[in-house]
Amino acid sequence: MKNCVIIGGGVIGLCTAYYLAKDGHKVTVIDQYNFDQGCSFGNAGMIVPSHMIPLAQPGMIAQGMRWMFDSKSPFYVKPRLNKDLLKWGYSFYKHANKEHVAKSMPALRDLSLLSKELFQDFSKESTSFLYEEKGLLMLFKTPKMAEEEIHVGELAREMGLAVDILNKEEVTALETGLTTDVIGGVHYTGDAHLYPSKFMEFLKQELNQLRVTFLSNTVIQDFDIVGGKILSVKANNILIPTEEVILCTGAWSPILAKKLGLDISILPGKGYSFTIENPVIRPTIPSILCEGKVAVTPMGNAIRFGGTMEITHTNDTQINMNRVEGIVNSIRSFYPDYALSLPDKKDIWFGFRPCTPNGLPIISKSAKLSNLTVAIGHAMMGLSLAPATGKIVSEFIGERSTSVKTDLFQLS
Repeated sequence: MKNCVIIGGGVIGLCTAYYLAKDGHKVTVIDQYNFDQGCSFGNAGMIVPSHMIPLAQPGMIAQGMRWMFDSKSPFYVKPRLNKDLLKWGYSFYKHANKEHVAKSMPALRDLSLLSKELFQDFSKESTSFLYEEKGLLMLFKTPKMAEEEIHVGELAREMGLAVDILNKEEVTALETGLTTDVIGGVHYTGDAHLYPSKFMEFLKQELNQLRVTFLSNTVIQDFDIVGGKILSVKANNILIPTEEVILCTGAWSPILAKKLGLDISILPGKGYSFTIENPVIRPTIPSILCEGKVAVTPMGNAIRFGGTMEITHTNDTQINMNRVEGIVNSIRSFYPDYALSLPDKKDIWFGFRPCTPNGLPIISKSAKLSNLTVAIGHAMMGLSLAPATGKIVSEFIGERSTSVKTDLFQLS
């Protein structure tokens, strides 16, 4: 068994720690914060095998250009003269084609379905994180969006997923929690959801029982590398010996990658969410309001709304109320009977989704450093793909065959 150091205590890092500890490895998880921040806590909590199309896809650049001049739009690239942004943008442009999408869909499907199976296993251990399989409703208001979403739904059906295409009346019959102003929807009946912060608490409890060591508020300063192998990690002026290092640092990964002599192109996609406790009326089925790209998730007695993808940098910690107002306007448009006010700034959460230019996660052993594994770049799918990612990393470390193919998730 090996001494493993995981850098990053988000949902990817904790799931990786779980499967490594289950295999009998000694595991230490290091995080620059207090294990209670990041996208793992404020996200929409959706487990979505339906999301098989990468962010890098045909039409995304043209749409992004149109949205760039609207401060309330769902997708926005913060313009700046920056080498990393230009490099990322050029690579995104090269990948935004039909061939890339066709190649990526089976790989993302298999990774997602593995993750869902593992979530089902977790749900047998505990009900504390409110795991439910109610599917996901993609709701649309315009014929153009209907055409796009129905096409995606038909592709998903061809890929073996359970999909129902619904008209307005069928949406109303299915979503009985509140009135929806839509012309139809696509229901991915195999999708699921949970309460993300409660899932993180569950994982931490499991890891404590497995005697995993947590080092919070710990900043990685450097690595001791000899002969293409990491011998120790220097953090808070202490050397931590290791046999395996797993990088799970999300949007902050490029900074640490440079210390390892690696060039990784990831940019943060800033998103917002807010949670309404005990609303009088609420939807019963997780939904995406397609025109506004707003996620709606019932979580126990609460409801969480989330949205926007703002390609920016990790020092961008200001809350842009225009973008939050765009989310609220979409909700009002789709749910006319739901009286929703603009939330106070103090009640708004934001996080940075780690976005690769090809829209695919990186789950890979390093060719340069023999005992480094990288598990980053999951964008909006971090929670959804976390168990599968952690399982695959444990298979890498244990030198076993992986549960699904990882050819497209390699570190370039």
